[in-house]
Amino acid sequence: MANELFSDFNPVSSKQWKQQIQFELKGADYNETLLWNSPEDIKVKPFYHHDEPQNPYGARTQATQFNICQDIFVYDLEKSIAKANDSVTRGAESIRFTIQDATTDVARLLEDFPFDKASVYIQPSFFSIDFFKKVDAVAKTKDTIIYVFADPIGQLAQDGNWFQTSEKDNFETLQVLTTETSNLAFVSVKAGLYQNAGANMVQQIAYTLAHANEYFNRLPKINQPMVLEVAIGTNYFFEIAKLRALRLLFDLIAKEYDFTQGCHIFATPTKRNKTIYDYNVNMLRTTTECMSAILGGANTIANQPYDALYHKNNEFGDRISRNQLLVLKNESYLDKVDNPADGSYYIESLTQQLAEKALALFKDIEANDGFLKQLGNGTIKRKTDESAAKEQELFDSGKEVLLGTNKYPNKNDKMKHDLELFPFVKTKPRKTLITPIIERRLAEKSEQERLELEENQP
Repeated sequence: MANELFSDFNPVSSKQWKQQIQFELKGADYNETLLWNSPEDIKVKPFYHHDEPQNPYGARTQATQFNICQDIFVYDLEKSIAKANDSVTRGAESIRFTIQDATTDVARLLEDFPFDKASVYIQPSFFSIDFFKKVDAVAKTKDTIIYVFADPIGQLAQDGNWFQTSEKDNFETLQVLTTETSNLAFVSVKAGLYQNAGANMVQQIAYTLAHANEYFNRLPKINQPMVLEVAIGTNYFFEIAKLRALRLLFDLIAKEYDFTQGCHIFATPTKRNKTIYDYNVNMLRTTTECMSAILGGANTIANQPYDALYHKNNEFGDRISRNQLLVLKNESYLDKVDNPADGSYYIESLTQQLAEKALALFKDIEANDGFLKQLGNGTIKRKTDESAAKEQELFDSGKEVLLGTNKYPNKNDKMKHDLELFPFVKTKPRKTLITPIIERRLAEKSEQERLELEENQP
């Protein structure tokens, strides 16, 4: 039975609170002064009260179980093996290997991996049945589940073309994998693409669900949880609610297909608000974004190094990004309560509104021939670009602030000679089936202008 706190005090109704606020405003309009609309057209109030209509969703989050993931790009096999083992020793609870070559000796890569201490994710840039079967063989030998981020629809959306395979199409490849592997969770949704490209939260949730629904419709059987790769932005409470709403709606749709494996949410901080100037602020941004992911119920979180935009992978950046999660988990006690957001009137209200709006958009997509059709005819890209343009306008006007970039920039900050990587959208003219959805950071234009000024300075 819950303890009643402050029972010695007389209760104050929401009506009384509002009357007092209006008195303190001294004639200013309550709605115009204190209410504001989010990009999702959600009206945010200055306070939320228990006597207002409540519809607690009970998202069944498992914050105590979240895993800290370390990203490793596989180039030199032996170095990658050593780095993976070292990362686990230093606190990583899972490893995501990014593999670009289908000839990579994955059996050797995973031969000495401590599966008793950490889980494995594989991020391939190809779609090969033979390679995935080798991964499955390792997983069977180790008696574990390995997550493979195999998302043909995400590949089409991001690249403009399907994966090249010897099978008739990518869905035939998925069907073969469904029947001939047992220890792989290989059906995934590259949901972070929509956030990084500028879609608002309602669109992100709806597009993720419609994307997943294509797999439910096209695959006769999915034996393992579906992985949802999401990107977490800087709007702290909204992002918590976004993950809760996403899981609730996924379960709702999965129930229609008698799919009981659930979803596995793999979260990373967004790229959209990261900057190359005053780059240390990126650590603050990723910290709050990781907190949102934890409190929202992500299963696994891979943090983004503060210098990932412009530096090649390095030990210091990886260590700092991993330690941010270790501090949140072991020193901030965010692993002590499974459902930390439940009962918060504000977050419950946001969850409900995001879920209702996203479900309505999902139904609209399905009523208009489904996600693949709208992806092909450009509707998804057009809607995403419209949302991105609105956010870009807010940034350009200074209404959306990135500290150190469009607010209080350090004019003496120089980056021209520190760029090991190209931090802007790359253009590569080629023939594609559809126009791809492009991930683009808010600060790109202003950063390019600053770099050009550096070029012109003596």
